[in-house]
Amino acid sequence: MNIYIFEFKMYARSLWLWALALFALQIIFMAFYPAMAKDAAMIDLILEHYPKELLQAFGMGESVSLATVLGYYTFVFAFVQLCLAVQGAYYGFHFLSLEERELTADFLFSKPVTRTKILVSKYVAALTALVITHGAVIGSTFVAIALFRDGKSYELDKLFVLLASVPVFQLFFFSIGMLVTVLTTKIRNVLSYAMALAFGLHILNALRGIVGGRLLGIASPFYHFEPANIIETGGWAADRVWISVLVILCSTLISYKLYLKRNIHAL
Repeated sequence: MNIYIFEFKMYARSLWLWALALFALQIIFMAFYPAMAKDAAMIDLILEHYPKELLQAFGMGESVSLATVLGYYTFVFAFVQLCLAVQGAYYGFHFLSLEERELTADFLFSKPVTRTKILVSKYVAALTALVITHGAVIGSTFVAIALFRDGKSYELDKLFVLLASVPVFQLFFFSIGMLVTVLTTKIRNVLSYAMALAFGLHILNALRGIVGGRLLGIASPFYHFEPANIIETGGWAADRVWISVLVILCSTLISYKLYLKRNIHAL
């Protein structure tokens, strides 16, 4: 069987669950928006007395009002990002560890294909799954906002910029997971590794918001693609985004080089 098709079928088993979960998450959170918008003045007054560091820890800026559609959606998107981080990391840790966990590497490498072809096929299959997830996020976002925006208008261009950050954001976690897999001998529990990476970098960015400064946020894509900052400025922070791009490129290149020389354990 074609390696790409085989690998994509492996992702397809859980892909629809991720899509459904993200859809349900956005619908449930956005369902509270009409009630929040009715008490906009009170909510903004309460938030004014919250420390700005605490608001930043939850991905909310001082100038973003929960009474506006996009202001409230930045709060929702912070949770969406966390789910996307877990998925991206899960696929990354799963990417090269499956054959070693199930001891089927000898079967795979007995086929007349090069390691490069195997790696590229697996990589494209994973990218396909992430692209489909991105499409699910876009679709569920517009459905949720259309259902619960309560007749209020919003800036469509800023929402597109925010949603366009998803592929790079997920690739960061995917590439880190892939690199760790190549560097380690065997990963037995993929989900625990994925959650540790996603929540760890999320907590790191939350600490940056509480403590202040940029140093803690340099290593976290939650800071590179901070929802409130994107909505406030209408664009990405180029200096932060380039950090994510460099991590993706370096991790992918190193993973490729190490995979070609890796001693794959089999039966």
